[in-house]
Amino acid sequence: MQTKKPDAARLDKIVAEARRAADQRESGYRERSLKMYPWICGRCMREFTRANVQQLTVHHRDHNHDNNPPDGSNWELLCLYCHDNEHSRYLEADRGAGLLSAELAPATHNPFAALAGLIKKKD
Repeated sequence: MQTKKPDAARLDKIVAEARRAADQRESGYRERSLKMYPWICGRCMREFTRANVQQLTVHHRDHNHDNNPPDGSNWELLCLYCHDNEHSRYLEADRGAGLLSAELAPATHNPFAALAGLIKKKD
């Protein structure tokens, strides 16, 4: 049985179009947000200048990069570090949601169970 090989040229074209669209989308809302908001990280309050503004990113509050309202209500300017932290927290919460279960038994260990006996021995 022969398997059909993927068309490399077609895949390259799809990837290039997706990158171009993402770049165009990003440059549009990034430029608007930089004009709209002060160049300060919304979390750590670090201030930015023209020399380091490339380290200031636009965070989408609802994590939907296609939701770019003209009033900027879904945007928040964050430095690279705070932006990475925000997305890692979001991913961790997403991963951990399946770990919580009603089947987990409550803790039964009591670290102070013998404390009363120890205090009585000292008296």
